[in-house]
Amino acid sequence: MTTLTRIYRFSASHRLHSAELSTDQNAALYGKCNNPYGHGHDYVLEVTAAGDLDANTGLLLPVAQLDSLVEEHVLRVFASRNINRDVPQFATLVPTTENIAIVITRLLEAHWSAYLHTWRAHLRRVHIQETDRNGFEIALPRPQPTESVTTHA
Repeated sequence: MTTLTRIYRFSASHRLHSAELSTDQNAALYGKCNNPYGHGHDYVLEVTAAGDLDANTGLLLPVAQLDSLVEEHVLRVFASRNINRDVPQFATLVPTTENIAIVITRLLEAHWSAYLHTWRAHLRRVHIQETDRNGFEIALPRPQPTESVTTHA
């Protein structure tokens, strides 16, 4: 099995605040990240694909197709946005970076086959670095083998 990791960067802002908690509880739990005006980060997103190389092309997948997937379904959603207000998935979900990683993973999984359906690669890992000290990762299991896989000439 071979892996390929692509790195993407985007800036966005968010406020950590749970409607389920009191003002004091939010302040105690989230500290300065509970600032009513929010705060921003320069996020670094790593998307890792894994699988077998295509025998005819020597590629795991076409990087341009992966880049298009990430640009259209992740970066357009998150880049230069206030995550609390502008990203529908966070209307009621607290935009912790853990939750951001989960939402990005779900977006990639939902659209993966539209961009990469004829390739043997699958989404293996999503890592998002929020600060120098905080990074969060979703590791996906290897899918079960399928009977028929298209190769490329």
